[in-house]
Amino acid sequence: MDLKDTKSSGGTLGVGRNTQWRANANNVDMTLPDVVPRIATVKSTPQTVTLDLERTAIIVIDMQNDFCTQDGWVDHIGGDYSADRKPIEPLQKLLPKLRQSNVPVIWVNWGNRADLMNMPPNQIHLYKASGQGVGLGDPLPSNGAPVLQKDSWAAAVVDELAPQDTDIKVDKYRISGFWDTPLDSILRNLGIRTILFAGVNTDQCVLHSLTDANFLGYGCILVEDCCATSSPDFCAEATVWNVKKCFGFVCSSDDVIEALPA
Repeated sequence: MDLKDTKSSGGTLGVGRNTQWRANANNVDMTLPDVVPRIATVKSTPQTVTLDLERTAIIVIDMQNDFCTQDGWVDHIGGDYSADRKPIEPLQKLLPKLRQSNVPVIWVNWGNRADLMNMPPNQIHLYKASGQGVGLGDPLPSNGAPVLQKDSWAAAVVDELAPQDTDIKVDKYRISGFWDTPLDSILRNLGIRTILFAGVNTDQCVLHSLTDANFLGYGCILVEDCCATSSPDFCAEATVWNVKKCFGFVCSSDDVIEALPA
């Protein structure tokens, strides 16, 4: 059989430019496609990082109304939701640049099932510690939106960062975006090996998603000014220190933008 013929017709199978198979009636070609690397070097600490934009994505975690908007759940319980709005402005500058460079933008938002069937008591306790009050799935007094429920106002990305049609959305149900979600499968099918991390809260959902990614073998870069937390300052400081020490690298959004092709 002429190998040239096996590649001349048919179609592609898969979503990732780096991972697609090519198939026709006579052959399935599982060899990796010829994708030219797009190299970028990001100023980061403790070392600079050289990465391939063809194998890089950004994950934006929990930039949603319940955490970042007036009348959301954090606001309802008396928390400082304004602290979690700090990433909005730098993300407004960074995300369009990444999209222009064909870097996938993945939104990972807390979005529970309406019936909470996959939520054990310890996770429900996280939002309703006394067993009373407004917790997961309960309507917010201000607007009736069910707390952190999939497809509700409470779980939607803030208006200032409205996702684009080309972006990818993943619902999560734990502090980590990798637990009981398709996130790892999506990244692997896209051929992603390096992840930029952004969102809230730096010391909670961002950190634990990043550490899980590290344990799974991804290269992890925390984009510090695109992250925020309503926790005390020392929590964010400890997170940044630990990321640099154990789990990856830390940079700013300007560092990423500077590394992207003009």
